[in-house]
Amino acid sequence: MNIEETKKITHSLMDTFNKASQVALDLRKTGLIKEIKSDNTPVSNGDIEVNKILTKKISEITPSIVIISEENVAHKNDKNLENFWLIDPIDGTRDYINDRDEFTINAALIINKKPAIGIITVPAKKRVFYSYGMSNSYELINDHEINLVDKKKDYKEFKAVSYSDELKSEIAEVHKKYNITSHQKMKSSLKFCVIAAGEFDLYAAEPRACEWDIAAGHAILEHAGGKVTDFNDNEILYGKPEFKNPSLIIRNKNIL
Repeated sequence: MNIEETKKITHSLMDTFNKASQVALDLRKTGLIKEIKSDNTPVSNGDIEVNKILTKKISEITPSIVIISEENVAHKNDKNLENFWLIDPIDGTRDYINDRDEFTINAALIINKKPAIGIITVPAKKRVFYSYGMSNSYELINDHEINLVDKKKDYKEFKAVSYSDELKSEIAEVHKKYNITSHQKMKSSLKFCVIAAGEFDLYAAEPRACEWDIAAGHAILEHAGGKVTDFNDNEILYGKPEFKNPSLIIRNKNIL
């Protein structure tokens, strides 16, 4: 799939993502219906409705490509997948349910086990990020595309985002290696976007969560010149057993 094809697919999905973002906010305003899934994580009718909106449009645009979603069981047992979509309709459901702002809506197209397209919206913050190839990673601000490759670092110290305020020893070691001077808690895929945009520099995590949590952000960060690896500097590929993530170090172009 060439850059013109990925660009066309990405742009054809933007109205759908905007619609999904507004639906998520509207449903939260009117009152969410909440349940606990078998893995003890929360899900709401907002997750389900956003999932329906995204999967319907994506299946229309790319009917021959399998869709893997956090909220669908279809294809999750498929093996040897190389080309497929990964969707997380609401990343940060607890934030979403509890009226906080960091939750995101995510989709990534995986080609040959690598992210080729990434789209993330942050509805409550009214931020939109997307990418469709190297040096083509953008934030949409007031209907203008701002290429994240061109964003300049506006501070001197190296800052990280972290899953928790309290750092585990292996995460603290990574921070030390890259001369991180401060960190801020951030759980959703927004962390990939703010690192790609140069607002922060690094995120590190032990093996946790699933591929649909990181794939869209991976595309956006990597296409902006950043790097995503495991703790041993191995490349992250997609379609692993049970779609589980390995350890992660994500960093922007300032500290490669």
